[in-house]
Amino acid sequence: MTDNEIAAAWDDICKVLNKDQEDLKRDILSHIGNKWSLFVIHALGIDGRMRFSNLESHIKGISQRMLTKCLRELERDGLISRSVFPEVPPRVEYELTELGKGLLVQVTPLWLWIARHTEELTSARTNFEKHSSK
Repeated sequence: MTDNEIAAAWDDICKVLNKDQEDLKRDILSHIGNKWSLFVIHALGIDGRMRFSNLESHIKGISQRMLTKCLRELERDGLISRSVFPEVPPRVEYELTELGKGLLVQVTPLWLWIARHTEELTSARTNFEKHSSK
């Protein structure tokens, strides 16, 4: 992407999201942009509808509290849906909504970029550690 294309894209963004929506922008970016929310979106996008325990085991390192928080925020923003089945005990499943699938389409290039540049990123970190420890 060229500098001009980046500037044009940001101009378009600024036309749509104005100063009156600063709180909304910050709020959405703070939880959609965190690693756990991106992992939830990815897991539901790849594996489809899941129960809480499946998501928890699928996303290594996430606590029950953080997963609950992420799921509530994503549901509040219309990115996932929560279905409760009247069984004993009740069964609850989560899945991406159309809006959530749209977000997954947008973040997939980020995942691809990470996958394509793992060696460079690892090398940069190694070099940084060598030079910062001196």
